[in-house]
Amino acid sequence: MKRALLTIAALSSLAVAAYGFDASTAWNDQCAKCHGKDGNGDTKMGKKLSIKNYTDASVQAGFTDEEAFKAIKLGTKDKSGKVRMKAVEGLSDDDVTALVKYFRTLKK
Repeated sequence: MKRALLTIAALSSLAVAAYGFDASTAWNDQCAKCHGKDGNGDTKMGKKLSIKNYTDASVQAGFTDEEAFKAIKLGTKDKSGKVRMKAVEGLSDDDVTALVKYFRTLKK
């Protein structure tokens, strides 16, 4: 019985870990410094990097979910090869997909 309870507890914690990702929290922790909480890029760093206003539906229409996924997962570089945005580390593919979905909700 004790072994069964330990197994159930272990599986429960795995389930929580698998479903514990909160894209809104990740956005605020990882992305908002540059992109702004609402995605408008109106931050000190956003202005310095000329970050686009991602609340604008026409701006978001300019790239696919796959391109957004790749930018989050791998980061981005400018034409000269200089890192423009570092990859967001520690996210699974499912987490990145959830973050892209959250990102899409920022458009007005």
